[in-house]
Amino acid sequence: MTNTPPQRRPHTAPAGPEPHYEAVVVGGGAAGLAGASTLARARRSVLLVDAGHPRNAPASGVHTYLAREGTPPADLLAAGRAEVAGYGGEIRSGTVTAAERRLDGDFRVTLGDGTAVLADRLLVTTGLTDELPAVPGLAGLWGRDVLHCPYCHGWEVRDRAVGVLATGPFAVHQALLWRQWSDRITLFLHTAPEPDDEAYEQLAARGVAVVDGEVTALVADGGRLAAVELAGGRRIGCDALAVAPRFTANGGLLSGLGLTAEEQEMGGHVLGTRILADPTGATAVPGVWVAGNVANLAEQVIGAAAAGVRAAASINADLVAADTRRAVAAARAAVPGPVQAGTGPQ
Repeated sequence: MTNTPPQRRPHTAPAGPEPHYEAVVVGGGAAGLAGASTLARARRSVLLVDAGHPRNAPASGVHTYLAREGTPPADLLAAGRAEVAGYGGEIRSGTVTAAERRLDGDFRVTLGDGTAVLADRLLVTTGLTDELPAVPGLAGLWGRDVLHCPYCHGWEVRDRAVGVLATGPFAVHQALLWRQWSDRITLFLHTAPEPDDEAYEQLAARGVAVVDGEVTALVADGGRLAAVELAGGRRIGCDALAVAPRFTANGGLLSGLGLTAEEQEMGGHVLGTRILADPTGATAVPGVWVAGNVANLAEQVIGAAAAGVRAAASINADLVAADTRRAVAAARAAVPGPVQAGTGPQ
């Protein structure tokens, strides 16, 4: 079956020097592309703006994404862009530096090149920034041998020597979780609080080794992790290291609209900051939706894509309601009023 791009529904906004779209999507990861594709399939005029720097670029493949297991991130995004364009959506490379609401209710979106576009609705899918522990050698191995999510990467390091870098009270849980994929787990206490007796008992029962002392560096061999180095020079062999970054939502764009990031917790541990929204992605600012990691720090790629679809469906429903209100008002205006006595034809 041939996928022929449908004709978009004509946009009735008045023409002006700045292009006007029914929806502007900021961010072209899984959430943004899924949202833009859904809106384009709904015959909405859509512009997606993306800087082209995906968070998962260092990873060799996308995991736990049904029927796309192991797909290189760049390939998944390229396929998503092609789908958006195939349904008539527009894609522009670049950044968005500001967004403001105009007096008429629309949004003015300023791009990094100084140009601007207008939008009836905004979908922001700008993701998050990983704030990694300040250990020499760690950042260069991020996404390959330095990992954070066992569901994303556990299978790939199964049965291998996996270290867990403890930086907070969540570390014991993290070590016990990674134990599902390997029986060679070492918890490096590093800068985290000392585990209590119950935690030590759990770790011992599961065969998780515990190493005292601060980690001072990661040692690589041929571009791959080889060992963890402790204060004093002691080295312990390691094939992968699990860390717990602080996740910071890339929500600065939204501050001009009155939205600020708030902390997100899991099990009493602060994961980082996110933009609050309802289950559809709608924020406290009418007309503005968020999806993906900017709204949920724990979201995986497939979940981010699903969130983009939900947000887009909610945006389209909101636009349908607005279209209907305008249509009803126009229909009422077109109906002549009652003829007054004595004023009709003689």
